[in-house]
Amino acid sequence: MKKILFADSNHDVLHETLRAAGFQCDLFWDKPVEELKALIPGYDGLVLRSRFKITKDILDAAKNLKCIGRAGAGMENIDVKYAESKGIKCVSAAEGNRDAVAEHTIGMLLMLFNNLKRADDEVRKGIWLRAENRGVEIGGKTIGIIGYGNMGSAFAKRLSGFGCKILVYDKYKKGFGTDQVIESTMEQLYDECDVVSIHVPLTEETNYLINTDFIKRFKKNIYIINTSRGKCLNTSDLMSAISSGKVLGACLDVLEYESVSFEKLDSAKLPEPMQQLIKSDKVILSPHIAGWTHESNYRISKIIAEKMIEVLK
Repeated sequence: MKKILFADSNHDVLHETLRAAGFQCDLFWDKPVEELKALIPGYDGLVLRSRFKITKDILDAAKNLKCIGRAGAGMENIDVKYAESKGIKCVSAAEGNRDAVAEHTIGMLLMLFNNLKRADDEVRKGIWLRAENRGVEIGGKTIGIIGYGNMGSAFAKRLSGFGCKILVYDKYKKGFGTDQVIESTMEQLYDECDVVSIHVPLTEETNYLINTDFIKRFKKNIYIINTSRGKCLNTSDLMSAISSGKVLGACLDVLEYESVSFEKLDSAKLPEPMQQLIKSDKVILSPHIAGWTHESNYRISKIIAEKMIEVLK
């Protein structure tokens, strides 16, 4: 019987599906990380979210490992290239939470555009300001999407009913344009966008993708959305742009100062830009939950189980 180590908790459907297919599933997500690393060599499969990084030394020790299931979308905590060079297949489930991310992104943008956070707080305090909380509409705006994978395409689909112009740039894809989605260059986004939303993995190429140079290239004053990874955006540069008025507002589900596991802010690394971010009423924040609905939790787990069965069978 092939053995699968669960290093993180997931929806029960994941281990139930694997067990029904004849695999031994050891649910060890309460064990310390160092103990888990020592156990990995005895397993054919590994399931994790973001609890720790799968590095070369772990992969070298994992003599029997044939498959790693990342219960989520991003794979930056796994040395995928090295794993696959050793014959270890790495699978993820971006299709499992793309709808959740798309809906959350829309929700954050509507909240920002309509001053809902501030207005809600004021009304609860007995403050009734209507003109001061007048909002703006998505309709008629030009929204640029960078990255047209699972998340970017799902966001574009949701936007299509709002009467806005949708420009999409993807460095690695061509021929995806439709009547509603305009396949674009970055120059077009810089020239036309009112809002820019990034939907890219965290790589060396996308680390601090949104920085001062990036922001300054937009002709208009813009709104920025980041539901990808925190380190795709330089917080200090964003706050400088908000202070100058170049950035009118931002929606951030992910933060530069998150811990590796995404479970908390790294309290030892909260410099002045983060303090400014917290105090700003021009920023909508959420704790890395865009893809973390009840429905997506089930779908991700079911998809990972099915993909691992295909690999390990």
